Amino acid sequence: MADFDWNSLGAFLAIARTGRLTGAAARLQVDHMTLSRRIGALEHGLKAKLFDRSPQGYALTEAGQRLLPIAEEMERLALGAHESVGGSATSVSGTVRIGSPEGFASYFLAPRISRLTERHPQLNIQLVATSAAFSLSKRDADLVIAVGRPPSGRLQAVKLIDYDLALYAAPSYLERHEVITALADLKRHRLVSYVGDLLSYPELDVRDEIAPEGSTAFESSNLVTQLKATRAGAGLCVLPAFAVGAESGLARVLPDEVRFTRSFWLIVHHDLAGLARVKAVLRFIQEEVESAESIFKLD
Repeated sequence: MADFDWNSLGAFLAIARTGRLTGAAARLQVDHMTLSRRIGALEHGLKAKLFDRSPQGYALTEAGQRLLPIAEEMERLALGAHESVGGSATSVSGTVRIGSPEGFASYFLAPRISRLTERHPQLNIQLVATSAAFSLSKRDADLVIAVGRPPSGRLQAVKLIDYDLALYAAPSYLERHEVITALADLKRHRLVSYVGDLLSYPELDVRDEIAPEGSTAFESSNLVTQLKATRAGAGLCVLPAFAVGAESGLARVLPDEVRFTRSFWLIVHHDLAGLARVKAVLRFIQEEVESAESIFKLD
């Protein structure tokens, strides 16, 4: 035990979660040589090899896999001790990283986030808006808004809200193209949609449900980009009601035939759920969604 450095466990967790020395160093805000020395010291102290190094990155050895849940539990206890003993159990301070689909982040959270930071001046919010899925086990984020129910694991998840999607186009597009009176007409129209192999949420891949024979005019992994392109007349696009409501210049197409309902879920890792700053952010998001419930629904 004399050779064991408890501080090196943070370095171990960062590398285990990112799979790369440079990524872990950036996360911990230290240089990669320092991080490498910490891992070397930890392996020396434990008398075990924790990672297999390769050009593809760092992979946990069998010993590293045994250490991982122990290190995560120690991290959880350390965070709890910092809040309880350090006097911050009832105060809300520190950084919370929120992972969110770009549509929800851009059109709902971002315009409201100042209310949260004004309520808690010592709180710093990092809002990561992307269509990619987040890994809470790798600490990509402290809490995540996801489309669809998450898989089982050491996660706490609650359904945030159901939201509606419909088919939209710019009036300028509709004026230039054939009249649409039925789903069959869509095969003669151009569509705006997701890049299929980059879509993390298969629940949003609805193109084949409405127009399997339609031609795709434009694909983007980003919903905001899709909306902007649709407003500019690029084609027809299935969009969420809450995003369209924040913009002007879009007309709903086939309102009786095209309507989808999906769900946002609010997810946090079990180890972080008890932290005051995380609880404050969870509560804020739930309250804001509840008070604005109507914008997620179609008339």
